[in-house]
Amino acid sequence: MDSNYSAIPKGSFVELQMHNEPHDFRSQQKSLLSDDGNRVNHPKVIDDFDDLNDDDDDVDTDLDVDVDLDDYTLVLSKPNTGSGVSGAVFNLTTTIIGAGIMALPATMKVLGLVLGIFLIILIGILSEISVEMLIRFAVSCKARSYGEVVQIAMGRTARVLSEICIIVNNAGVLIVYLIIMGDVMSGSVRHIGVFDQWLGHGFWDHRKLLVLVVMVVFLAPLCVLDRIDSLSMTSAASVALAVVFVVVCFAVAFIKLIEGKIEAPRMSPDFGSKMAILDLLVVIPIMTNAYVCHFNVQPIYNELEGRSPQKMNQVGRITTVLCVVVYASTAISGYLLFGKDTEGDVLTNFDRNLGIRFSTALNYIVRVGYILHLVLVFPVIHFSLRQTVDNLVFEGSAPLTESKKRSLTLTVVLLVLIYIGSTMIPNIWTAFKFTGATTAVSLGFTFPALIALRISQQEESMSLSRVEKFLSWLMLILAVIVSIAGIIGNIYTIQSSSE
Repeated sequence: MDSNYSAIPKGSFVELQMHNEPHDFRSQQKSLLSDDGNRVNHPKVIDDFDDLNDDDDDVDTDLDVDVDLDDYTLVLSKPNTGSGVSGAVFNLTTTIIGAGIMALPATMKVLGLVLGIFLIILIGILSEISVEMLIRFAVSCKARSYGEVVQIAMGRTARVLSEICIIVNNAGVLIVYLIIMGDVMSGSVRHIGVFDQWLGHGFWDHRKLLVLVVMVVFLAPLCVLDRIDSLSMTSAASVALAVVFVVVCFAVAFIKLIEGKIEAPRMSPDFGSKMAILDLLVVIPIMTNAYVCHFNVQPIYNELEGRSPQKMNQVGRITTVLCVVVYASTAISGYLLFGKDTEGDVLTNFDRNLGIRFSTALNYIVRVGYILHLVLVFPVIHFSLRQTVDNLVFEGSAPLTESKKRSLTLTVVLLVLIYIGSTMIPNIWTAFKFTGATTAVSLGFTFPALIALRISQQEESMSLSRVEKFLSWLMLILAVIVSIAGIIGNIYTIQSSSE
């Protein structure tokens, strides 16, 4: 039978767009619907069409057509066969537990154990609340990425700003990973590297060369993968290595505590000097930086098998409990082990005798194990970075999964820039102070709170309860205070160092 209609080709996508787009909440909703379930960067699907068939006098121009996005998904998407809850937990945990954990023992040195542990728990709870809010509104608005839900709530300019924050934050984190790898393998000014201890001096003393070899041989092959659920197994391995690190640190600290070989730790902050107060201003943003995972929440949700907000909330809560336990254990044990000598990157402290049996072997297990952990975490963070850069630079193009050439080009360019950045930034404390006070606070708390407050005002069906509204304002106010305090602290610290 002859027909003017044809089937949608494999790999294509559908875009439904209103000719005259009104500037309200519904008109901001965006979703790309392809036959493989992937999203494309700039489609617009709307709920109704007015003046349908204006040019046809035989058709009633007042006809309203309701378009349900879920109907299109059922027609055009293949069944969701992504990762299960465990795989999603591993991916989200891997996003959170990275280099930030290395700076936590040093925060205990500044805050004291009581306030430090309290803030680890508080920031973890607030972070989980913000993740659940983000998922709730992203699913309600049919948004497929962090940037999309920001645009629906606050417009195009806010989306661009959020994506710039993701790029700066993720690039900064990946640079920190390379700095830590260089510190541990080649050593630093005050600490000896693993290879020097094993093999003596050699080409591995050239830090930049060694980091480049690691990037090309180990990191690049993992970074070229184009789906985040492909990294579930590496994420599981990275979490296991992080747990090994925490268990060893905690066990060593406990043994030394029983033997009476640990000095009494500081229990409260020190307000005795100007430098101590400046440290207090910058240390909270560093702790905030340790929980930022919001940019990867949507990609993980999109590939969650049988996905639903309730299922993703379960993933988030399991992840938060796991991360709080790991962070608190690491912060306490690391600070107890090294006290006032705790470095901004505590991993570098493990080049000395720990004062117990098998000290040398345990040092190697901790340092080498965590380097392997960072190698496995690196591609998960890089995935989100590459997706965000693609959304920003190649808006309107087909998904990266359909353009291997563009995906490979972006991967190579980003890896080169990250490597260059790692050769220019002196240490991880400097990087975390900057990203923690700016991009991390914005991504983790400012944008999610604004999204919840803005969309709840625009849509009665998504209104907030009194408790949710209070928590949203609390997160927003705390984020602004932490950001301002962190920036001021950074400025004074830089001025003090130059003097």
